Amino acid sequence: MKKVLTFGVFDYYHLGHLRLFKNIRKAVGEPCFLIVAMQDGDFILSQKPDAEIMYSTAERMEMLSSVKEIDQVVIYTLVDEFIGKADFDVFARGPDQTSPRFMKFEKWAVDNGKEVLVIPRTEGISSTLIKKDLK
Repeated sequence: MKKVLTFGVFDYYHLGHLRLFKNIRKAVGEPCFLIVAMQDGDFILSQKPDAEIMYSTAERMEMLSSVKEIDQVVIYTLVDEFIGKADFDVFARGPDQTSPRFMKFEKWAVDNGKEVLVIPRTEGISSTLIKKDLK
């Protein structure tokens, strides 16, 4: 069974997130153990005090933990500080997750024999668009 790790904020949980989880499982094949690393809300606000966060860390944890495609939810602060803190075989990321911290994590993953999957976004669906529509 392959263990897959993916990262995100997952605030304004939406269909694109669900499709991400389903597409990861489809790309890896079954059996698959999906670990979702969710960024801590207090940390986000400490870095971006003007960030609009709809759900607390605990609320997002509750929502994600109830999604049948997800096997485990963990909390993180910075992607590259998560190096070595999870047992996984595959690192799955979105095409937009290309910051230096994500690239450092990806390099570590490759250097340590992990697969890397880039999962396409669901067109027309994003937390940013939802925030705009709500305003």
